Amino acid sequence: MLSGYLIGGQLLAPLARKQPMNLPRFFSRRALRIMPAYFVVLAVYFCLPSLREFPEISPLWKFLISIQNINLRGGTAFSHAWSLAIEDQFYLALPLLLILINRWNRAALIIPLAVFIGGLALRGTLAYLNPGEGGVSFSGFQKFIYYPTWTRLDPLVFGVVLAAIEKFRPSLWNRLMNFATWLWLPGLATIAYGLALGEKDLTIATCVWQFPLIAVGMATLLLCAVSPRLPFRRVQIPGAAFFASIAYSVYLSHKLIIHAVIQFCSAHNIALTSVSALLLVEIGIYGAGLILFLSIERPFLQLRRRIAH
Repeated sequence: MLSGYLIGGQLLAPLARKQPMNLPRFFSRRALRIMPAYFVVLAVYFCLPSLREFPEISPLWKFLISIQNINLRGGTAFSHAWSLAIEDQFYLALPLLLILINRWNRAALIIPLAVFIGGLALRGTLAYLNPGEGGVSFSGFQKFIYYPTWTRLDPLVFGVVLAAIEKFRPSLWNRLMNFATWLWLPGLATIAYGLALGEKDLTIATCVWQFPLIAVGMATLLLCAVSPRLPFRRVQIPGAAFFASIAYSVYLSHKLIIHAVIQFCSAHNIALTSVSALLLVEIGIYGAGLILFLSIERPFLQLRRRIAH
């Protein structure tokens, strides 16, 4: 959701000013932001296999071209990079779609509706084709619904739609900002209901509606977060900027650290549910994230500021 809104806003801003998108600048900035730390962690996974959280891992070529989420199943190392693969594919596809929309205005309505309705139909079909006890097979759900890009587009589409409204329909955007005071509670309720759908049996209805319900709820909370009518955008949370800056490095490396802590605790007879183990995990993942950020991510971000203006 947030990525769709932010990245969509970056690409839509020049179009709203009747200017072309600067795609070389966009892609170079994305590459310098994402790839350096990613390739370092990827090298650790493939050069030091004893550090992996699971012995098995997807082929290297999938990680190199960012399709590691396709035909993925749980219980493999670095599997959490599935979401990064979707982001990378989104960065490649969105500019092409915006070029089409800029030349054929009706596509601005047709494409989001097609993605949303097609997502509902596709998830329903895939759930129906993968029956299991109590509804849908969990392994089938993971492989064909949870991980693939084409079943996970709802939040990205909603985010881009919000960015488009902000850039091209400022009067409608202002009305949404004024109405945001009434949205936060329905937004939270929608997210809670979407999450509750998956608490019991994995049914076809859950597979169809859980992702879009959570996406709608997150969209309403995003409106609340940026609305001047609510205090959220004005509240400064101590330490939030620091944790946000290292979040990507933590995301990439956290499973390596958790696995290392589990090995350490097992070797020293420390219960994995103890306070000591939990503190080791917290200190470890944020410490490793900070090191990765300072040594790899931040220098390339500084380089990005110098060469990709």
